[in-house]
Amino acid sequence: VCLTCCSRDVMVKINQICHKNSVKFFTGDVFGYHGYMFADLGEHEFVEEKTKVAKVSPGVEDGPDTKKTKLDSSETTMVKKRVVFCQLKEALAVDWSGEKAKAASKRTAPDYFLLQ
Repeated sequence: VCLTCCSRDVMVKINQICHKNSVKFFTGDVFGYHGYMFADLGEHEFVEEKTKVAKVSPGVEDGPDTKKTKLDSSETTMVKKRVVFCQLKEALAVDWSGEKAKAASKRTAPDYFLLQ
C-alpha cells in the first residue's frame, strides 16, 4: 500500500491494518523543499553478497601495507539477513527527553521533527 497526501491519523490507522495483515506499507509527501518517506515492510528477508577477506600470513610481506587486509574480489559468499521494521505509530512515539535520545537527535534528519 502506498499513501501520500494523508493526515497523520489516517497513515497510522492504515499502517496498523497493513502490519496486522502482513502487507507492505509506504507513505511519503513533499512540502516544498522538505519531504519524508516511511516504509513498514514487516519482516523482510534478503540476501547480501559479501567479498571474502584473505588473511595475510605474518612474515610474508614487509612494509606499510602488511597490516591492511586483502580483499579477494573473486570469492564471495551470500549472507541471508532479516530485518523487522517498526510501525509508523512506534516511529512517531519516540521520547526525545532521555540521554540516548539527545545523541540520536544529532543523527536524525530535521525533516522528522517537521513531520511531528
